[in-house]
Amino acid sequence: MPGQLEELQAKRATFGMGCFWAGDCLFGVLPGVIRTCVGYAGGQKESPIYRNLGDHTEVVDIEYNPDVISYSQLLTLFWQNHEYGLTTKIKRQYMSLILYHDEEQKLLAEKSRPAEDYHQKYRLRNHPWLIETTGLVSNEILRNSPLAAKLNGYLAGAGTVEQFEKELPKLGLSEKASQYLQKYVIENQGNGLYC
Repeated sequence: MPGQLEELQAKRATFGMGCFWAGDCLFGVLPGVIRTCVGYAGGQKESPIYRNLGDHTEVVDIEYNPDVISYSQLLTLFWQNHEYGLTTKIKRQYMSLILYHDEEQKLLAEKSRPAEDYHQKYRLRNHPWLIETTGLVSNEILRNSPLAAKLNGYLAGAGTVEQFEKELPKLGLSEKASQYLQKYVIENQGNGLYC
């Protein structure tokens, strides 16, 4: 599959922390994060979609390598970045939520539903040339690709220039794609994650 950086035994963490596009970018660039997927969880409504969530909350599901990053580190990042109502009145859609992964909660988490394809790797979708040149051309690949998670985060300005430069050789990008991405990493660094 295009964009595969690595396949290994991974663990999952799932957080609701405001708009899921921001969490997708924030976690996607972390060393040790393999892939991310945004979706809906925590509610009873069958088959939620963006315009009809019912009682669900937007979440980011994170697959990570526990040998590189711990669940405690992910939790710390969640607590430092979740939107908890100081700046805006929070709708249930954007509330803070932690879904644990024990057996009972695992069953509930598996009932969560990925968001529509146009939400997956939202920032990356604004760069169709990069999608095409990296072979991330189907919705399934975009949703599941570790490379797509990294590109999405870097395009949004998450991560540092130093982190990007260190990780760049592992991404397997052409020189032209590398330069294209680097331009956005530098331009967007520190702009904040927004929806």
